Amino acid sequence: MKKLSLLSALVVALVFGLASCKNDKASDSAAPAPAVTTTSPTPSATPSATTTPAVPTGPTTSMSFAEPTHDFGKIMDGDKVEHVFVFENTGNEPLVISNAKGSCGCTVPDWPKDPIKPGATGEIKVVYNSKGKGKVGGKNEKKTVTITANTNPTETRVFVQGIVDKEETEG
Repeated sequence: MKKLSLLSALVVALVFGLASCKNDKASDSAAPAPAVTTTSPTPSATPSATTTPAVPTGPTTSMSFAEPTHDFGKIMDGDKVEHVFVFENTGNEPLVISNAKGSCGCTVPDWPKDPIKPGATGEIKVVYNSKGKGKVGGKNEKKTVTITANTNPTETRVFVQGIVDKEETEG
């Protein structure tokens, strides 16, 4: 019964929404648009912004990385390597990074929590743990770090890559 009433509310909202679009072209001021605002869909029917990391509110800015991809070269399985990505706030507003996330648990970023002033630089340290990632003769690995900030677009990506080698075991 609850699904039926939700469906009915959505159908009513859709019908009134389409009717108000047609009435926008007419000069008649008695458009049914107010009915749409009083018959709002339930929260579960609206898209949710909570599926992505929270984006800082306020004015947007821009950021630029001196090196968006870092190649570790050849490393051995089990090595932990790190790289510091240097970026600049190239916009006119303070840069606020709300999140930085690696594409898997083996790639862990550490980012500045305080705003970066326009023209200033900041650093994001990325640690890559190659344990269990290599193979004999080497295996290409490329991992992504997604940075969420008050930029347009809100997500910026940097990459670490390399070849993870593994020693041959006697058997």
